[in-house]
Amino acid sequence: MSEAGHPLDLARRMADWAGADARRGDVAATVNVLARACADIAALVAAGPLAGALGASRGLDNGGGDEQKELDVRCDQIIAEALRGAPVAALASEEADHPIALDPDGTLLVAVDPLDGSSNIDTDVSVGTIFSVRPRDPAIDPASDDAFRRPGREQLAAGYVVYGPHVALVLTVGEGTELYVLDPEHRRFLRIDAHLTVPAEAREFAINMSNYRHWDDRVRAYVDDLVAGRDGPRSRDYNMRWIASMVAEAHRIFMRGGIYLYPGDQRKGYREGRLRLVYEAAPIGFLMEQAGGRASDGVRSVLDIEPERLHQRVPLVFGSRVKVERVERYLAQDLGRGDKSPLFSRRGLLTA
Repeated sequence: MSEAGHPLDLARRMADWAGADARRGDVAATVNVLARACADIAALVAAGPLAGALGASRGLDNGGGDEQKELDVRCDQIIAEALRGAPVAALASEEADHPIALDPDGTLLVAVDPLDGSSNIDTDVSVGTIFSVRPRDPAIDPASDDAFRRPGREQLAAGYVVYGPHVALVLTVGEGTELYVLDPEHRRFLRIDAHLTVPAEAREFAINMSNYRHWDDRVRAYVDDLVAGRDGPRSRDYNMRWIASMVAEAHRIFMRGGIYLYPGDQRKGYREGRLRLVYEAAPIGFLMEQAGGRASDGVRSVLDIEPERLHQRVPLVFGSRVKVERVERYLAQDLGRGDKSPLFSRRGLLTA
């Protein structure tokens, strides 16, 4: 809250945080530009079919290798155009094969997923935008893939906007995680929570159960123990959620706790997972860690992974720290096909 007892405006918060520091000033300016672009996207999403066939396929594979929808392309255009007014040297997007050059004097790089969850467009389910703000290395061409091949711990800011019943922005500049809500009348984001934290315990998990037959036995073992509920080693019942929009899943976890899993599996194109490290996993990981949670590839924090490719995919597990670390313990075990019983396996000491 502001001194007057009213929610603090994002622009004011960024100005106060930046002060006279030049680097912070550039980050603040970029966050403000991204927020304004997301307000424009919110209006477009809210218009739905009135704005055209937003869920129509463009019949193209984007840089990430997925089918593009009309709304994907329009969101990408909104963000790219907005960032031309920011101190950003280059933009890497899920919708483009390679980064695009912006301000040659820019000190920052931005990576975005302009529209996460686009398969939900026609069904009126929440979608979102994810962004990552990184420092520019003056020794590397900012419009090259190499400029973005840096670990997520180097991020200066990260956030997402979820376009749901209300429009929420979750943001970190490395000093905790904050929650803002869009005031649609005045087109500004107002801070609702200055110290957002991931609840430590919740009886919810998110995973796409239709892929069960493709998973590693250790992933199956973890999920089997949850599904067993009171009759299994966890001795409590759990609810499963699956929205097919990672931003919406993350927002629920910030609000209520729990865990999200998108493991790699045996299918072609899925062995390394499906989510992109640079502009999906890394910014979500930064937000989670700043809120006391954790995001992992099942072995290590996603923030410690140095990308080999701009559109590199990774398995992803995020949520409360204790729950993610429990999954990591399951994945560290050597389970054979015959060692899957939740009641009689070697896992008993690892499920606390």
